Amino acid sequence: MTDVHHDTADRSTVQLEEEGDIAADYIEELLDIMDLDGDIDIDARNGRAYVSVNAGEGANLNLLSKPETVSAFQELTRLAVQTKTGAFSRLILDIGGSRDARRDELASLVARAAERIDGGASEASLPPMSSYERKLVHDLVAERGLHSESRGEGADRHTVITRIG
Repeated sequence: MTDVHHDTADRSTVQLEEEGDIAADYIEELLDIMDLDGDIDIDARNGRAYVSVNAGEGANLNLLSKPETVSAFQELTRLAVQTKTGAFSRLILDIGGSRDARRDELASLVARAAERIDGGASEASLPPMSSYERKLVHDLVAERGLHSESRGEGADRHTVITRIG
């Protein structure tokens, strides 16, 4: 039985690496069309393929690194991967450090929510966000010693922060 599980894990890693390669090819084509330069890094961890685009000296990825643009490119890239593999992709795309910038924004949201709770609020709700962003929020909330849970459905799914206990 252990061998079967091991094979499944190997296929998963192989599949993630394939997703990363397909995504990198797709993004490289997009960058060529836009006449932009970028270095593409691929990583597979936590059951997802992570694809990062970083600029060398003189390259301009600023327009592409805006959160809405990264989200749109991520969805297009996921569709391109799904078209080639036939399987839904949960890959994460980062352009020019956009994910770190978004994590910092989420940390600020969590800090303000924690201040409301410290000020006597029983709970603090954050705006709707993706499952990936909610996961980051849950981690940030736990670091502060607070409790968080996701509520709502679909596009309205959001995180609510409360005291523990």
